[in-house]
Amino acid sequence: MDNIRERLFQLQDMKYKEFQSRLIPTVDPDTVIGVRIPAMRKLTKELSGSEGIEEFISELPHKYYEENILHGLIIEKCRDFGRLVQLLDEFLPYVDNWSVCDILSPKLFKKYPEEAINEIRRWIDDDAPYTKRFGIEMLMSFYLDDNFKEEYLELVSTIRSDEYYVNMMIAWFFATALAKQWDAAVKYLEEGRLGRWTHNKTIQKAIESYRITDEQKSYLRTLKKRGFQK
Repeated sequence: MDNIRERLFQLQDMKYKEFQSRLIPTVDPDTVIGVRIPAMRKLTKELSGSEGIEEFISELPHKYYEENILHGLIIEKCRDFGRLVQLLDEFLPYVDNWSVCDILSPKLFKKYPEEAINEIRRWIDDDAPYTKRFGIEMLMSFYLDDNFKEEYLELVSTIRSDEYYVNMMIAWFFATALAKQWDAAVKYLEEGRLGRWTHNKTIQKAIESYRITDEQKSYLRTLKKRGFQK
């Protein structure tokens, strides 16, 4: 554990620390070391399978933001589905910011879509905001293409939260769905089935996307909600 922390401090970039701290306002700047993601990924590759790595991922909570990033990157490399879910369930309760949450994207879910969807539904139902955000992100990452079902849009559309980072992920999910499953996703805007803020943020993000046609963007602008209705 101490050796890993020492390695992280050896990679410290103070300018990046200042920059990154501004992007994660929910994180105490004193817990940010300042290590760039490419360096984090390189370190993860070096440490994977090494002596002490199991001890590192079992010692929660971590003190530093980068230790959580490293933990997430190590989990991604797990090749046993049952073990992966166990590691995620142990780690997710300690995730307290969007950056650590979003670094988690286990490619193993592509191999086990039927098994993974059950876990994703469970995470979406969780009360912890970043566990919920993670579940929505996994649905966005792995279930809007070949594994798409319209019921996944319904699932996300029913979520109501006071958490900014949950609502932002819902908007991101629907903006991506508009790019990949336009006919199914646009109905949720036409019928006003999202909260007002999330509805408008979805339109904003979709309009900013190069994957949405100009014609589609013009139509989305007509669907923007005015006023303060929820």
